[in-house]
Amino acid sequence: MLFSQYLFQDGKPFKTTIRNYNESDFDQLIDIQKECFPPPFPSDLWWKKSQLVNHVQIFSDGAICAEVDGELAGSITTLIVNNHGEDHTWEEVTDNGSIGTHDPNGNVLYVVDISVRPKYRKSGIGKLLMQSIYQLVVHLQLEAVLGGSRMPGYKKVKHIMSPQNYIDGIITGEHDDPVVSFLMKAGRSPIKLLPNYLEDPESADFGVLMEWKNPFLRKSNIFSEN
Repeated sequence: MLFSQYLFQDGKPFKTTIRNYNESDFDQLIDIQKECFPPPFPSDLWWKKSQLVNHVQIFSDGAICAEVDGELAGSITTLIVNNHGEDHTWEEVTDNGSIGTHDPNGNVLYVVDISVRPKYRKSGIGKLLMQSIYQLVVHLQLEAVLGGSRMPGYKKVKHIMSPQNYIDGIITGEHDDPVVSFLMKAGRSPIKLLPNYLEDPESADFGVLMEWKNPFLRKSNIFSEN
């Protein structure tokens, strides 16, 4: 995958290149993780080079980054799975981030991770990365994008509302979440809560299964009715 597009930040255009990442990008990819997921997020969940090697060797099409003036601004990593609408953990479905569970004969593109350097946020890079995997789903004729979202905003209200009420409030517009709301704006829909999805104190270890259906397939995906 390789294409470039102009985005805007503070009213000024800048060119962003979307491409597949490779071994020369590994150090920057790890730095991005450190910037995006500071403590209390567990540091042992940051990318390790052994995991990144697997990404580019097992499913290079799903290892995508955004580059601006020679610097990596963000990345998105995926694998192909079969269904996975049932309850699961991030570790189970992604082989602890190493994507050994990749199934080239599967029907769904699963998002392992999306990260954008803080200084590039609100510039459209996150949405552009998400659009790149929608293009990949269409190209590979898969049914959908699935992935478990963090819900870090829950930490502020967990003493007064349940996780389900929190998600319901995001859907009805009563409040928003830095990650769930971003993914909704990028085209994905919340399907259900995933308990014990990821060791993540800010989200009370919950994830939100979120979906984007391939509109170019006649057969509807099985994970949601609408």
